[in-house]
Amino acid sequence: MRRILILGCSILFAACGVNRSSFSPVKKYAPEQLQRDYDLYRDILERHHPSLYWFTPKDSMDYYFEYGRKQLNDSLTEPAFRKILSYVTARINCGHTSIRSSKAWSKYSDTVRVGKMFPLSMKLWNDTMLVTANLNRKDSILRRGTQVTRLNGKTVPELTDTLFRYISTDGYNRTHKYQTLSNRGYFGALYTLLYGPSEKYELEYTDSTGITRQVTIPAYNPAADTAGRLALRPPAKIPRPSRRERKRQAISTIRLLKIDTVNHSAMMTLSTFSRGYGLRKFFRQSFRALRDNRITHLIVDVRGNGGGNVNTSTLLTKYITDKPFKLADSLYAIRKQSPYYRYIQNHHWNKLFISFFTHKQKDGYYHFGYFERHYFKPKQQHHFNGKTYIVTGGNSFSATTLFASALLKQENVLVVGEETGGGAYGNTAWLIPDVTLPETGVRFRLPLFRLVIDKEAIQNGRGVQPEIMSFPSIEAIRRNADFKIETVMELIRADQAQKKNP
Repeated sequence: MRRILILGCSILFAACGVNRSSFSPVKKYAPEQLQRDYDLYRDILERHHPSLYWFTPKDSMDYYFEYGRKQLNDSLTEPAFRKILSYVTARINCGHTSIRSSKAWSKYSDTVRVGKMFPLSMKLWNDTMLVTANLNRKDSILRRGTQVTRLNGKTVPELTDTLFRYISTDGYNRTHKYQTLSNRGYFGALYTLLYGPSEKYELEYTDSTGITRQVTIPAYNPAADTAGRLALRPPAKIPRPSRRERKRQAISTIRLLKIDTVNHSAMMTLSTFSRGYGLRKFFRQSFRALRDNRITHLIVDVRGNGGGNVNTSTLLTKYITDKPFKLADSLYAIRKQSPYYRYIQNHHWNKLFISFFTHKQKDGYYHFGYFERHYFKPKQQHHFNGKTYIVTGGNSFSATTLFASALLKQENVLVVGEETGGGAYGNTAWLIPDVTLPETGVRFRLPLFRLVIDKEAIQNGRGVQPEIMSFPSIEAIRRNADFKIETVMELIRADQAQKKNP
């Protein structure tokens, strides 16, 4: 949500309150400043990005770089500059390479009052777009599940074709782009960034009888809405949870295990593999609990897991895999030092890491040989031997893709849901420092290692494909159903019935 609000604030600065700091959201940078930052941005990518031409040929990438620079002939605000950078960066087709606001803009966005915004959250797939939430609570027309066919005269394919051009993803993956637009508030924030803020929006929608209708809706004004609520109903005094309870609640949104002892099934939900959430201990306790409760069917829900520490995802894999597995066939960086070290976050430590843990091979690249050679063995204690269902989607990224790939062909494992956002062939990640451009302060993520999971696999620019597909439907969205989990539960019931009546 913080990223979404920052993006929204970036294009709604005209309606924001005044910040006490000297930072000005309407500040424009001279073309010469923008060009210096842009040239630095391009040179650093060309020097250090190991997969710059993995999915986009060099001549095409050169064209996009040159196109972006041609847009810098006039003074621009930071959001306008970031818009150009985002377009060019998305052409790389690397989900770990993306544009971020400057620290000054981020700090400003955290302190100002958000102005009027696009009021709807949407769910998009293929050529379908449905309302999932409406900030204008009095609106009785555009409720959850309402199908929208046009927005300000633009059809759904026209909208997605434009918005997709500014979203970075691994290879040619469209599932991740649809899911990104479906994440709460993101569609409206990106739409406003590209088309500008508006006081009202014209929509074409399909009503409950199947008739196409038109409606004009106002932008959502959070200031007016908050004032109205306070005037009508004073805020109730709610006891503040203890620090321990707040921590428990926060952790439960990251990792959670639910056990159904009656049906001998369990669901493990993981939204990250990052450190700092006690995942090693959580896995140990969880798999012990699965054994003690004689669980035969385990659901591992990683739909919202954007990745994190690969050692953590590897540990989880070891509890489930039935054979030794290798993380990657190839893992390397193309350089270990840079003349632009002052702009690259943690450059000194990244250089030391590459110096100590990699070896320069005949191809001239710095290979992380341990992961290219080492096979990880299944964990013996508390190993789960039952049926495992891995639930994936467009937000399943990076280390989550490694986890799903390692278990995809195992007999007692089924991957259910939608294509992962992360590439099935590999990705560019591992060390991902921020680069700060000196004139504007705009930052971009720079992955330093290329990872190939299986060199024998087809490099088609797609994510891991589920063995059992489970796609959204208009009916499922309208009733707010978790259609992927419903699919898994049907599979579990069928498997249990078969075992009872072989």
